Amino acid sequence: MGDRISNDHPSVRTVRTTLAETATGVRLEIPAADRDAIPVEEVVRIVLDGDELFARPERALTGEDVSIPGVYDSPRFARAPGDGEDRLSSWIDDHGVRVGGSVLLDVVEPGFLYGLRAPGETAVYEAREPPSDSLASIAEDLDEDR
Repeated sequence: MGDRISNDHPSVRTVRTTLAETATGVRLEIPAADRDAIPVEEVVRIVLDGDELFARPERALTGEDVSIPGVYDSPRFARAPGDGEDRLSSWIDDHGVRVGGSVLLDVVEPGFLYGLRAPGETAVYEAREPPSDSLASIAEDLDEDR
C-alpha cells in the first residue's frame, strides 16, 4: 500500500486547467506554460473522487496546449474512447463545474498518477511507485489483448 498524500503536500504540483466544450463532449485544456505537467499520447492514471481511472492526454491542434479529452475505466478505453463511457462528464456534473470554468489537476506522481478536483475542494491520494518499464510494457500488452 502506498503513502497517503494530500493535494497541499509540497511534493504535489497543482495545475489550473480550463473546461472546454467540444462537439463530442467536454475536455480539460492545460495551458502551454504547464504542458510539461502530463505526458502526451500516454495513458496515465487519473483519480476522480477516490476512483482510479485512466486518460490519454493529447496535444491540441495548435501544438501548444495539451488537453485531456476524457477519463475512462480502463487503459483500453482511454486509447479507444468510443468504446467506453467518459467518466469526466458525470464528474463535472456532480461538482458543478461550468464550461469555461477551472478544474485543478494535481500531479501526484509525474508521468503516472494525477488527480482532478474542483477549486476549493481537497483530495487525498494513494501515492505509490510507478511500475518498472518492463512491467508497464507487459501490462500494456496484456491490456491491448482484451
